[in-house]
Amino acid sequence: MIGVLAMGMALAGCGNDNEGDNVDAKAMSAKDEAFQADQQRWRRQRVQALTTPDGWTSLVGLHWVEPGPHYFGSDADNGIRLGAGPAHVGMIELRDGRLRFVPDKDAALTLDGEPLSGPVAIRADDEAAGPSVIGFDEGKGLITVLKRGDRHALRVKHADAATRTRFQGLDYWPADPDWQVEGRFTAHPPGTTLPVGNIIGTLDDTPNPGVVEFERDGKTHRLEALDEGDGRLFLVFADLTSGHESYGAGRFLYANPPSADGRVLIDFNQAYNPPCVFTPFATCPLPPLENRLDLAVTAGEKKYDHDTAN
Repeated sequence: MIGVLAMGMALAGCGNDNEGDNVDAKAMSAKDEAFQADQQRWRRQRVQALTTPDGWTSLVGLHWVEPGPHYFGSDADNGIRLGAGPAHVGMIELRDGRLRFVPDKDAALTLDGEPLSGPVAIRADDEAAGPSVIGFDEGKGLITVLKRGDRHALRVKHADAATRTRFQGLDYWPADPDWQVEGRFTAHPPGTTLPVGNIIGTLDDTPNPGVVEFERDGKTHRLEALDEGDGRLFLVFADLTSGHESYGAGRFLYANPPSADGRVLIDFNQAYNPPCVFTPFATCPLPPLENRLDLAVTAGEKKYDHDTAN
């Protein structure tokens, strides 16, 4: 009788162990489902941002503006010929770093959403208020002025751009929690900058708040962080997949501000292609030499298939 009781107690104990295993398995399953759902949500938001009527895939032109007055529009008789828009948009004048725009009398234009009919001063994208936006084609077309170094350019977008209307989607490595890596942030002295090259061949001294170190495959890797002004760490990097499975000029990644003790979560699943992958009219920063990883980051966005978008 005692033996039977002992056996019963033992079986009961085994049952409890199995129940605990099931609870752990369910918890892990729920955690993985939440992780996958979060990654899918991020990917949907990524595509939505790319393909909005004024997203990166809508770029149709980048036209550098030299000092002095210049007429621009889609007609061949303009000094600056646009690939879309009215035959004659108007005249833009760059003098002493300031921009003035005189609209053509026959062009139906808006400025920052309001009807435009007379000469106005134009803001570039380096001003705190953001760039002025000239609208045409009933808002489907947008013109802004960007400043890179001491140069200015007209950036033109149109909702009917082929790069937008023929966009075929993005390809990713499978989302993997193992590519969510904890790093440690070490701050640089205030005011530190890093010279960062870009796709148009210039160097910009970019705010460089610190460096992030992380461990992977038994090695320590470092990424210099850039600051775009919103508190997050902007990481521009290349790795051993660059030019093979991923874009040759590297990828972008954001990380939330470090904790009080310097911890940073780097989610390589959310590494993504720069805008210049989708359009020749972007001015993307390139990975600093310090951010060329001796590591194959098999996570995040893969190369964009341009053949499927043509």
